[in-house]
Amino acid sequence: MLWLMKRLNDRIIGLNYYYLLMERAAPIMWIAEGWKDYEVIDCSEGEKLERWGKYLLVRPDPQVIWSTPKTEKGWKKMNGHYHRSAKGGGEWEFFDLPEQWTISYKDLTFQLKPFSFKHTGLFPEQAANWDWFSEKIKQAGRPVKVLNLFAYTGGATLAAAKAGASVTHVDASRGMVGWAKENARSSNLESSSIRWMVDDCVKFVEREIRRGNHYDGIIMDPPSYGRGPKGEIWKIEDAIYPLVKLCAQLLSDQPLFFLINSYTTGLAPSVLSYMISTEIGSKFGGTVQSEEVGLPVTRTGLVLPCGASGRWWA
Repeated sequence: MLWLMKRLNDRIIGLNYYYLLMERAAPIMWIAEGWKDYEVIDCSEGEKLERWGKYLLVRPDPQVIWSTPKTEKGWKKMNGHYHRSAKGGGEWEFFDLPEQWTISYKDLTFQLKPFSFKHTGLFPEQAANWDWFSEKIKQAGRPVKVLNLFAYTGGATLAAAKAGASVTHVDASRGMVGWAKENARSSNLESSSIRWMVDDCVKFVEREIRRGNHYDGIIMDPPSYGRGPKGEIWKIEDAIYPLVKLCAQLLSDQPLFFLINSYTTGLAPSVLSYMISTEIGSKFGGTVQSEEVGLPVTRTGLVLPCGASGRWWA
C-alpha cells in the first residue's frame, strides 16, 4: 500500500511539474483587444468577416486554413467582399458601401476606403503595439523623437504623436503619406510635431546617419515585398537585417524602444528577437521580446494570428 501511495504521489508531482513546464512554454500573443469600432466576427475557409464601424467586410486571409460553419448572418449580408483571383490579385464587390468612412481607436480617428489588394488603409492588430510604445513615450518624462519607417497611413505615427512624441513619418508612396495627413486632421493632430517624408526608407536612414540625426524610438512596418519611388526592390528576407544594422546607428544615447513588424509567415518571432538582440540589445542592454500579434474572434473566442512583432525597450 505504501508502495502504491508513493507511486501515485510521484506521478502527481510529475504531472504538476509537466503542467508547470507547459504553462511556462505556452506562447504569448500580443492581442489588440481595445477596439470598439472594429472586430473580427468570424473566420473560415480562407476568409474573415469583419466589422469596420457599421460596415461588414469579407476579405481573404491566408492564415485561415480551417473550415467552420458560417452561421453568422454577416457572411450573407456583407457591405463589401474582396474576391481573391487564382491568378493573383483580385477585386472588390460592393453592396451599399461608401467610398470612404471613419472609425476610431481611443482618441485617434482614421479615414477608411477599400483599395487595391484587399486593404482598407489600416491594420487593426497594430493597436497592440500603439498602446505599448505610447506608454513608453508618456512615461519618459522628457522630449522623445520617433522615426516611423514604412509608415503607411500613419496609425503608429498618430499614436506616437498623441502620446507626445515628435515623429518623422517616412513612406515611399506619396498617396499613402497624403492619406496619413488626412488621418492626422481627423485626429486633430495636424498641428502636432510630425515631419512628413516621401522617400525610400533605406536611403532616408542612410542620409540621417550622415546628417548625425538620432531618435529615441524607431518603428518599422516593412512589407514582405515592395518597390521604392524609383523602382527599388524591397524583399524583407534580404533587406531587413541590413536596415536594422543601419537603424542601430540612428538611436540616441538613451533610446526608449525599437519595434519591427513582420507579416511574412516565414520570418518567425525568434528571428526578429535574434536580429534585435544582435544589433540593439548588445549595444544598449534592455529587454528584447518577440511574439505573434493577433485579433480576437468574436464567434469563437479564439485569436486570429496577424503576423509578428519584435520589441526592444530600455
